[in-house]
Amino acid sequence: MNELLSLSRAARRLGVPAWWLRTEAVLGRVPALRAGQRLLFDVDAVRAALLERAKVSLAAPSAEGARDAK
Repeated sequence: MNELLSLSRAARRLGVPAWWLRTEAVLGRVPALRAGQRLLFDVDAVRAALLERAKVSLAAPSAEGARDAK
């Protein structure tokens, strides 16, 4: 099992702002464990979720690309 990090430590390790990581976790876009009022993160799981989102974003045709193709 990987180490669970606090919001601030996970944000530093990932190189993202803490407010952004908190928002993504609250919205369910990245995995987090809620312990009372604290959010804990498995950095490897967050990285995997972000990579998956990037793959989906790159694979989906953009609205502008579809409009330009007409």
